[in-house]
Amino acid sequence: MTTTAATLTPAHALRLALALSLGAAVSLGITRFSFALLLPPMRADLGWSYTLAGGMNTANAAGYLLGALMTPALLRRFGPVRLLVGGAVWASLFMAASGFFISAPALLLQRLLAGLASAWVFVAGGLLATRLGAMQPGRMGLLLGLYYGGTGFGIMLSALLVPPVLQAAARHDHGWAWAWWTLALASGAATAVLWAATRAMHGGAFAASAASGSHGVHARVGRLGWALAAYALFGAGYIGYMTFVIALLREQGARAGEITMFYALLGVACIASSRLWAGLLDRYRGGGPQAVLNALLGIATLLPVLSHAWPWTLVSGLLFGAVFLSVVASTTALVRHNLPPTQWATGISAFTIVFAFGQIVGPTVTGWISDGAGGLARGLVASAVTLWMGAALASRQRPLPR
Repeated sequence: MTTTAATLTPAHALRLALALSLGAAVSLGITRFSFALLLPPMRADLGWSYTLAGGMNTANAAGYLLGALMTPALLRRFGPVRLLVGGAVWASLFMAASGFFISAPALLLQRLLAGLASAWVFVAGGLLATRLGAMQPGRMGLLLGLYYGGTGFGIMLSALLVPPVLQAAARHDHGWAWAWWTLALASGAATAVLWAATRAMHGGAFAASAASGSHGVHARVGRLGWALAAYALFGAGYIGYMTFVIALLREQGARAGEITMFYALLGVACIASSRLWAGLLDRYRGGGPQAVLNALLGIATLLPVLSHAWPWTLVSGLLFGAVFLSVVASTTALVRHNLPPTQWATGISAFTIVFAFGQIVGPTVTGWISDGAGGLARGLVASAVTLWMGAALASRQRPLPR
């Protein structure tokens, strides 16, 4: 049976939001952010510089940009539900492919293709979550937060799976390959659940046209320019932390169990953030929420640089996890507050594209800085400054006239 606003109960809406969150878990939590756990053993085994290591996530972001550019046309052709599930299948396959290569060009290509598929998943899932929230306007912030919080589930799952697999495969050549295959299986299982849960989302409000429906849509989206620029800086700043923080902790002497705890708690905080910031996203129509959240992220990024004490490291991970996905949710809320429903897909795609540009620049620049004097600590300082610049730009974004 097709789900409509008339048949959607609060409990059903929560279940659908949680199902959609598995798309975020696959596209970001596993496909992108698990790489932080695999970067140290792969770098040690394959002799990478930090610049090349960062380049792996730059390739992923470049694929994400290509995928975001393709998404509007794919949405019109296949619809959001089919694109969501199909993209998750491809992302899982590309994850598995990572375990079969050791050459840098092949791995760069794999990261690019995985980013391509993950963009299809993330944008389609965000659009479906926005339409779900529109069917229950009073709970929009919560439902969006649950969707984006799925990334935290993927991070937590990666933290629990990767270290023990790396330990078990330590005697094998390129033992990190087993971790890629394990993550691919986890992504495949999540995709199967996602497919089963979203079959009722075909048709009705969920299948509304992805076309803008308005000749002036691009001009109106352009009036969100301060928020778009801030989001690009967020993409460049946050990804430096998510790419290199595990490597920094290992340099500081953190043990395997401590790293598992740190990354798992970061993921748990991501999940909890869906409730924490829902009211803020529902109340404010301008760039204020984005500015506040970016400023907090800058503080979280700087904490492990200022102090090597383990309690401050945990505070950094918890604060970062509790905030960073809410920046993503804040842009979706901004689109929902300021654009008509026929323009939501275009607005979400615009933010996804500038986000991808930031992520392309961020990992390689952070890695290049980290290869110089000051190492990873200086690279994370640059990331924090970038996030604070994004906060300053976001604070200038005003609500559009209704």
